[in-house]
Amino acid sequence: MAAGKNPGVSVIGGGAWGTALANHVAGKGVPVLLWAHEKEVVEEVNGSHSNSLFLPGIKLDEKTAATGDLQNACSNRMIFFVVPSHVMETVIKGMTPHLTRDQIIVSCTKGIENRRLKLPSEIFDEMLSPELSKNLACLSGPSFAREVALGLPTAITAASRSPESAAAVQGVLSNAKMRVYTHDDLIGVELGGAVKNVVAIAAGISDGLKLGHNARAAIITRGLAEMARLGRGMGAREDTFSGLSGIGDLILTATGDLSRNRTVGLRLGAGEPLEKITGGMKAVAEGVLTSKAIFELARLKNIEMPVCGEVYLVCHAGKDPRAAVGDLMGRKLREEFY
Repeated sequence: MAAGKNPGVSVIGGGAWGTALANHVAGKGVPVLLWAHEKEVVEEVNGSHSNSLFLPGIKLDEKTAATGDLQNACSNRMIFFVVPSHVMETVIKGMTPHLTRDQIIVSCTKGIENRRLKLPSEIFDEMLSPELSKNLACLSGPSFAREVALGLPTAITAASRSPESAAAVQGVLSNAKMRVYTHDDLIGVELGGAVKNVVAIAAGISDGLKLGHNARAAIITRGLAEMARLGRGMGAREDTFSGLSGIGDLILTATGDLSRNRTVGLRLGAGEPLEKITGGMKAVAEGVLTSKAIFELARLKNIEMPVCGEVYLVCHAGKDPRAAVGDLMGRKLREEFY
């Protein structure tokens, strides 16, 4: 590990998932430093061991400390990066002067960058030194922050091109409350975490329109097929999408009441405008942003993704959700697998 770095863990991002991860690691007796952009979050975590803005009602372990200083936050050997996709480049730029070659960066960002259509790992590869980039890992899977913070059983996946890095993340996180599997398909694990948010909006729209359980199951299943189709086109392993970071995370996000993306879909289906929905949300619903990137990526690579495409049109082109359903149901008939 890096000389001069502390043996603890840092979490960059004081939202619900970042706070839950920090609290989980601290509960294992590991010193944790949580970086938050919001001054009030830093003060509350340090003063009362809580984060009422993003994770209300949860008492945090006293070994969780917070800081607003990125240099201070980069002092630990393992760094979990938990910021929304649209600000990740800015935060990475602030971190890079303070990183050393043998640290392990664990990306927990779920999405695709809209401007250049890049996955989080591709952005890290561009911005980090080769020595740091080779240790990069990503963490994904069905894991509502509140349930992790409450200590409920959770299973997730840590993927890396470095088996040693994946195993290190597995060791830091695993205990009786969290089971972590390792994987080597970084692209597939990241794609699952991105596409599932868009499909969850579609499932929420279906439920908001009161179309029934049959329709929701069809959307989840066909959404999984789109996820795998995009994965094949980008060099991912197809079996990745049958795992925790694929179908596992998709089921959770498309059906769970704690899902921000499903909530957006529910409200869209009920007739609310997107601006009103997102304007009142404290945390980002990544699927809204990611739907645009996936729409452009699918078009660029000539990959058929009709469910994700209709979500894009509803969110960004003002299409009526009922018209989107009608267009999906009226598509040309074909074989299920091709």
